[in-house]
Amino acid sequence: MQLALVLIALVIAVAAAVRSTWSPCGLSMLSTITPLAEQGRGHRFRSTATWFVIGAVVGGLTLGLGMAALAAVVAVLDLAPATLLALGAAALLVTAASDSRLFGRQLPNHPRQVNERWLDQYRSWVYGAGFGWQIGVGLATYIMTAAVYALVVLGALTASPGIALALGVAFGLVRGLAILLGRGITSTAALVAFHRRFDAWREPVRRGTVVVQAVAATVAGAVCWGVSAQAAAVTLAAAVCVVATLRTSLPAASAPPVAAPTSA
Repeated sequence: MQLALVLIALVIAVAAAVRSTWSPCGLSMLSTITPLAEQGRGHRFRSTATWFVIGAVVGGLTLGLGMAALAAVVAVLDLAPATLLALGAAALLVTAASDSRLFGRQLPNHPRQVNERWLDQYRSWVYGAGFGWQIGVGLATYIMTAAVYALVVLGALTASPGIALALGVAFGLVRGLAILLGRGITSTAALVAFHRRFDAWREPVRRGTVVVQAVAATVAGAVCWGVSAQAAAVTLAAAVCVVATLRTSLPAASAPPVAAPTSA
């Protein structure tokens, strides 16, 4: 059961990081840290992007340290593996319901963006690493999916500070590597074309993230209870979240301008 919980948490870490790329900050980073934008500022994209990834990994490490502290507390409680997995399934159902807008409400999304003044005030390695850290920590800017909260809960439920730390780093790494999606943006036309393609994937990725959480909850329930009424209830609740997601969609978002990200 411990292995199942860890694998589920890893899947959620990746899914949450991928979905978070479609946040206002993620979109801004894919407009302002590109070969085109960095050339205009007299910097090299490769260097800035490297610092961004490093910052994001450190941000993920920061998140991981918080989860590791929670995991240490859970370890002291010495809960049964089945109980930990059941709690994980419950958390995933809550976050899937939030992302699917099943009850018309969502968990807090912390509407904050990075400060665009950094682009003019600091060297490229400073704003690259600084923006990367804020992106990689997961909770400092817009939270586009409740799967980020699920990751924190699952990391704590592993009852292993080392595993929780690794999950945070994995999340930060995936978030940081997203900056490389814009490595081919060398002209304004390429920027506009990229964001049109990128925005076309926004809704499928949102729905896919809900499905991942729902399936993860179902798997957790199956491992925890096998064929039972409890497992059936989890599966039914997960299915309701998926159906609610497929029946709803968000308004299409326009591609962000070439300008720098706005501050909160």
